[in-house]
This record gives sequence, structure tokens and C-alpha cells, in this order.
Amino acid sequence: MTTIAVAGKGGTGKTTIASLAVRYLIGKGEGPVLVVDADPNSNMGQTLGIEVPITVGSMREQGFAGDRDIPGGMTKDQFVEYKMQEALAEGEGFDLLTMGRPEGAGCYCFANNLIRRFMDELAADYRHVIMDNEAGLEHLSRRTTRTTDVLLVVSDAGMRGLTAAARVLELADEMKLDVGRRMFVLNRATPETAAALQPEIERLELPLVATLPEDPGLFEVEVAGRSLLDLPGGSPFVSAAASLFDMIFAAQ
Repeated sequence: MTTIAVAGKGGTGKTTIASLAVRYLIGKGEGPVLVVDADPNSNMGQTLGIEVPITVGSMREQGFAGDRDIPGGMTKDQFVEYKMQEALAEGEGFDLLTMGRPEGAGCYCFANNLIRRFMDELAADYRHVIMDNEAGLEHLSRRTTRTTDVLLVVSDAGMRGLTAAARVLELADEMKLDVGRRMFVLNRATPETAAALQPEIERLELPLVATLPEDPGLFEVEVAGRSLLDLPGGSPFVSAAASLFDMIFAAQ
């Protein structure tokens, strides 16, 4: 099993890249894929074209901090497992688990420990796991038993995005995350822009592996709110992303 965690500043296109990784794996017959939307903005359902029945965050708020919502005769462990299965949105060749909103004011230590455990058990049923993370890596830091094979950090062609990308890699070190390879992708950049940013990329020691182009067709699909799984294979962005994924998965 391969676990890819995609992270970066909001608006840099990381959800798009994570969605295209799912598209790539399905096209290669590499399903089933577990997709974990760990970004509080929770856009993966829309980009993958499926409805999200319930988020892990909302089901935790509904009763995991206490016993009030657990049916009689059911343990907390059984209830968490049941709700986790309920939260899975099923797609063609993939399932989506949406983490949703962050925690409220209560104590969620017990609930979070159960969720971690069941996420690990759930992931074992899939060939690949794709995680879309916020820049703070909050949910990634809670994965306690599985290695993240690739931390794919994304930035757009702007200085703030590059700085945020460098900070993500610093956070991964500070949190002592179990990460195999670290990769940096410069998104929505022309060759000229990429060349101009190269000195800053080198200064920040970002492990650049790919530059993905602007694509008007992709922009139109995103604006219309359509599924990225329906993008044509000849799209410049899809072709460039496929080369990136060829490199990632060939080494796994």
C-alpha cells in the first residue's frame, strides 16, 4: 500500500493535484483507493463528483465525547466503527472519508484515539491512500502506526506559497512524522516564472520534482464545479500531472 499526503497553503491547487492522483490510479487499474479529505475546507467531494454523507468531525461532535448518542447494547468502539463506515462516500474505484471541521471545546482524546485506530484498519483494505491536508498537518500528525510514503508539498508561483511550502516541511520535521520521501511541486507556473523562482526555491531547499502548467480547461472545470475525474486526457495539466505520478508510483 502507498500513502501519499498532499499539503500546502490554501489556494495553491493541492486538492486538484490530490484529485488527479486518484484519477491517475483509477485509470491504471490501481483501485480501490481510500481518499481522506483532511482539509477543513472539505472540497474533495466536489472535485471527485460525489456527495459526502457525514464528516468525521460532525459525528465526533454528535456524541463521541460522551455516551449520550450511543445506542444501547453497543460499545463506543462498535459505535465509532459503525459511524466511520457511515461516513464513507463510495465512488467508482475509490472511497472518500471527509474529516471536516476541527474539534470543539470538549475533550476528544478517547474519540480521536478510536478514530486513528479505525482509520488504520480501514486503510488496510485499500491499495493506495491519498490524503489532502491543510498546511498545519494536523490530521497527518495523528497517524501513529503507518508511514507516509510521500509528502507532496504544493505551492503556486508566488513567494508566500513557497514560504508556506518550506514551513510545511519544517513542521514535518518538528512533528517527527514518519515520512518516506518529500517532494515539492510548483503549480500553475510558466517556464519563465519557474526559472525566475528557481533561486528562491534553492534558497528554501525545496525538493522540486515537477512544475505543472496553467491550463484554461482545468480552470473552466473548477469554476463550473464539475468533477476533475471528467477532465480530458489531453489536458496539459493532466498530462504533466500524469508524468509526476508515473515518477512517484514507479518508485513504490
